[in-house]
Amino acid sequence: MGIAGGSCSGKTTIVDTLVETFEGTVSTVAFDSYYRDQSHMALGERAQVNYDHPDSLDVELFVSDLRSLRNGETIDTPVYDMSTHTRSSKSRIVAPSDLVVLDGILLLAFSEITDLLDLAVFIEASEDVRFSRRIPRDVQERGRTAEQSSAQFKNTVQPMHDEYVAPSIRHADLVIDGEQSPQRSLSEIMSALYSSD
Repeated sequence: MGIAGGSCSGKTTIVDTLVETFEGTVSTVAFDSYYRDQSHMALGERAQVNYDHPDSLDVELFVSDLRSLRNGETIDTPVYDMSTHTRSSKSRIVAPSDLVVLDGILLLAFSEITDLLDLAVFIEASEDVRFSRRIPRDVQERGRTAEQSSAQFKNTVQPMHDEYVAPSIRHADLVIDGEQSPQRSLSEIMSALYSSD
């Protein structure tokens, strides 16, 4: 299953809720882990990269790993450090399971990814709600100031959302409201998941 939607639309909350409540084994893979390594650049240059553009992601590696998972093989996913914009020397082992949940803002923007999904979910939330969630998230988890986060949202996050993320909703099998309770969203997802079997 793939869960897409704008930055701070509620994807991680839904993934966490699925992991906690699904009766069976669950593996998760974040598309964010597959940002291209920027260690060849100076830190100031790395911060200028548009991480909301499709080119910022290593789609080839992601698709290769998905195919391996679908074939019943264990994979080593990259670990990405958002504060330094570099790929860690560590990796994360992900094993095949009853349910594999992928999430990322641009997940449904690539046909080579959507072709591998059994259920494609898009979470919708208004720009105002996503912006209000984004600032505290970036400050607490990504080592940014509120000013840096606000500037990034206005300069790249929202423009790329309008150009790439929002249009990818047409590839979704299910659209859910990112402003409703996670439990309601989970109920809608599970209903769609079992009806797609």
